[in-house]
Amino acid sequence: MKAVVVGAGIAGLVTARQLGLAGWDVELVEKSAAPRPDGYMMDFFGPGVEASERIGLYPRVAAVAYQIEAAEYVDAAGHRTSSLDFDRFSRLAGGKVLSLLRPDLERAALAALNDVEPDRIRVHYGVHVSKVWSDDDGVRVFVDGVPGVKFAADVLVGADGIHSIVRAQVFGAEEEYLRPLGMRAAAFIVTEPTLNPGLRNRFVLTDSIDRVAGLHGLRTDQVAAFMVYRETPGPTGRQGPLSPRDRLRREFAGLGHAVDRVLELCPEHPYDDVVAQILMPGWQKGRTVLVGDACGAVSLLAGQGGSLAIAGAALLGDLLGPVTSTEAISPALTEFERRWRPVVKEAQAAGRRAASSFLPANRAQRLLRRWIIRATHVPGIDRLVARQIVGRIAK
Repeated sequence: MKAVVVGAGIAGLVTARQLGLAGWDVELVEKSAAPRPDGYMMDFFGPGVEASERIGLYPRVAAVAYQIEAAEYVDAAGHRTSSLDFDRFSRLAGGKVLSLLRPDLERAALAALNDVEPDRIRVHYGVHVSKVWSDDDGVRVFVDGVPGVKFAADVLVGADGIHSIVRAQVFGAEEEYLRPLGMRAAAFIVTEPTLNPGLRNRFVLTDSIDRVAGLHGLRTDQVAAFMVYRETPGPTGRQGPLSPRDRLRREFAGLGHAVDRVLELCPEHPYDDVVAQILMPGWQKGRTVLVGDACGAVSLLAGQGGSLAIAGAALLGDLLGPVTSTEAISPALTEFERRWRPVVKEAQAAGRRAASSFLPANRAQRLLRRWIIRATHVPGIDRLVARQIVGRIAK
């Protein structure tokens, strides 16, 4: 059996690995020229931990995790206003919470392709998909700018993220399924050896209104920055709309010395995209199926994107891997959606709850957030708060 997986992010890499381990031949295509170096710090817990342990990926993931003691909110002068203890949060979330830099998790998943016998999986970076085609004979994926080049297979897996080209070609235009949550998120990494030591083992966030910047010191002399802000029309530069870097500098000016410093060093084109969810009535059509953010983006604020990417891909591999005939493909994809949709639905609900409180709109809401975070130190209330953050995981 053969599969084409579009998207070499976390979901695509794990899907390719699991199918390859099951004996499938896999063509994995990715539009980026190489694994993406930039990304944000994220929590990894729940379904992803369970799935990565089951498929043998957990040791690779745990090896690149950071030890974070607390998430601290600070004012513009750098004084702490509230904090969340990570050990306590980890216990409430089921005992295992890893803090991971997204590109590190992607590289761990890429390295895990070595678990598959040679030549079973072929990875193609710098490949732009122009068209996908499906009929009774299988699926074909055509490459942009290379006439006559195509990949043919029995199954097409769209793992190409929230702006999925596979979804657009097979299921319909993006605007039919994209549900913005009223904000944007940016992420980038800078080299700053002076700030780095003071940000080690902590995730420091600005206690601000309508915007928040989060900083973390990496193992090297680098600092990872993660920024979320309201999506509102803004001024343009003299030559047209502001660049992503200039927009971030405008939005986050005045939040303190550390934020101002990383903004000085911000690359010209940082990651900067809408915070949104993907809501679809169906994830499979014929021999095409979507996985990861392509079908069930929960939003960055849900804190479970990486976890669900691995767990969903592992489940797809469990159900599709044993298939040995084309007649069995559709039932396997139907069962994948039936079992995985409730998990994604719950995570998306948690993401919407987080979106409603993550960016306070005024001082009263900011004060309420401080009280809620401080209440996590009170037995009983801590479990209630954790449940609001992670959903059913913290039962």
